Amino acid sequence: MTEATPARRGGRQLPTSDELRIWRDFIETTAALSSRLESRLQNDSSLSTGDYAVLLALSEAEGQAMRSSALAAHIGWERSRLSHHLGRMERRGLIRRQECATVPRGAEVLLTPAGAEAFRGATFPHLRAIRELFVDALTPDQVLVAGEIAAALRVHLDALGEK
Repeated sequence: MTEATPARRGGRQLPTSDELRIWRDFIETTAALSSRLESRLQNDSSLSTGDYAVLLALSEAEGQAMRSSALAAHIGWERSRLSHHLGRMERRGLIRRQECATVPRGAEVLLTPAGAEAFRGATFPHLRAIRELFVDALTPDQVLVAGEIAAALRVHLDALGEK
């Protein structure tokens, strides 16, 4: 792949028709992949991808707990969106919230035993779906290139400072 010219990096030039076609293919395929993964996860485990993202973050966190602000940043959600989602998860017994002992007015989110069990039950089918829908569609080299593309996009977006 060639590096973008300075004029293009600066955003002074509009995308070409080929670039727009590739962009549209990328966006439409990503949306279709996300939709299928969401559907499979929901059918296999009754968890949404949002539920799974929260449970994954908590399962990997020290003590299976995180401050809600850190959790929001970790999964890339606005705090208000996370708060509403956590309320639904709490009603289902997947997580619980408590006041943070070390930070005034801070809340901590904890993984419950039911949440840990739901996460464990969802993980194998979800990983199998990722294998079937993403990994198996690509050659090993294409998987590596997809990782490089994702990393380059993440670095670029982080440099722009936008969410």
